[in-house]
Amino acid sequence: MNSDSAEMPELTRAAFGPDFIWGTSTAAYQIEGAFACDDKGPSIWDEFTQNSRKIKQGHHAQDACEFYHRYQDDLALMRELRIPNFRMSLSWPRLIPQGIGAPNPKGIDFYNRLIDHCLELGITPWVTLYHWDLPAALEKRGGWTNRDVVGWFREYAHLCASKFGDRVKNWMVLNEPMVFVGAGYSLGVHAPGRWGLRNFLSATHHATLCQAEGGRVLRSEIPDAQIGTTFSCSHLTPYRQLTRDKKAVKRVDALLNRLFLEPALGLGYPTRDLPYLKKLEKYYQPGDEDLLPFDFDFIGVQNYTREVVKYSLLTPILQAMLVSAPKRKVPHTLMKWEVYPESIYHMLRQYSQYPQIKKLIVTENGAAFPDQVVDGKVHDPDRVAYLQSYLQQVLRAKHEGAKVEGYFVWSFLDNFEWAEGYDPRFGLVYVDYETQKRIVKSSGRWYRDMLAEQ
Repeated sequence: MNSDSAEMPELTRAAFGPDFIWGTSTAAYQIEGAFACDDKGPSIWDEFTQNSRKIKQGHHAQDACEFYHRYQDDLALMRELRIPNFRMSLSWPRLIPQGIGAPNPKGIDFYNRLIDHCLELGITPWVTLYHWDLPAALEKRGGWTNRDVVGWFREYAHLCASKFGDRVKNWMVLNEPMVFVGAGYSLGVHAPGRWGLRNFLSATHHATLCQAEGGRVLRSEIPDAQIGTTFSCSHLTPYRQLTRDKKAVKRVDALLNRLFLEPALGLGYPTRDLPYLKKLEKYYQPGDEDLLPFDFDFIGVQNYTREVVKYSLLTPILQAMLVSAPKRKVPHTLMKWEVYPESIYHMLRQYSQYPQIKKLIVTENGAAFPDQVVDGKVHDPDRVAYLQSYLQQVLRAKHEGAKVEGYFVWSFLDNFEWAEGYDPRFGLVYVDYETQKRIVKSSGRWYRDMLAEQ
């Protein structure tokens, strides 16, 4: 860890101040299960997981953690762990099975019951509109590559705001657009499994428009809401201290850390550092420049690791490649992500340099390690050490003036981890997927004890 951390106060809740926001995060598709219950429509992930070659061991989320049926017990457990804020997402196909048109009363009723129960237990819901589960019916019409998605998303956002905005006052529009566009519409490794730069460019522009449009809908429907959106981000360093590696870092930074953020801030796409992005102009319609920005109340930072970047002549567009943690022989998680606590410090500092950003909230941070049940318990010291070291860096950034005002652990429960299936476990709570038994890990108890401090 950076030696500067030694100068920081002891890692306690009080060190972050009385108004710092503490919570944990989940996503509907990863925990709910009940994939065809109560008139829910199929999502792109329901269809994508039917192709077992795309998901490790042929896993799917038809049952997941059965949160749809077990939410009362899980929220009671959350309360026992003293977690005051719960980041969750809404399932678009559960609320509007065909993506547009008639809403599903049973889906609306489920989220009403879930939100109400959170509030009854003193848990504040933080709701993400879109966490990757696009209705399959809309993908058949082009999904994120179809300009009409802006109107579809507007209708969906209006429904969510009108049905839940009287009680939910903390909202996020999109979860990690760079991931769902890049992995789903360029590399083909996530749903819907499309690949190619043409798909990537159109989906990028339309998602950026929806990012702002969703904010405008929420603002119009819920004037007193705190509205944000979330971005995946990684601190980037050059593999060697060579000019070409340093230039490669700038190109990768433009793509991974700034592509969706800067248009929201009114700065346009980062074409100066990645000129290829000028091709996005092909998908512009008159007035789009004015539709890309939105004055968000906060930006969600989702950081897990750093990436080391090397110049690569043979890599199209970027002329850069990432050198993996295993190849560099550095400590890493089951996701093969380097354990590098300073990464979150650097990203909070980087994003705090934008004067347009009012505040930052770490809406995801956590780690997957090989958890095992021994004598009915799950001891996960590596996760405890990870969370402690990353939080120390959040505290360091805060004390140096970064605009960070909250931290959410990913995740509350072990869950379906997209293309990786159920193998990587991120949860503070262990889930036995055969029996659906929950076991609080030692990391969950550590988080509870820290949150209990006054």
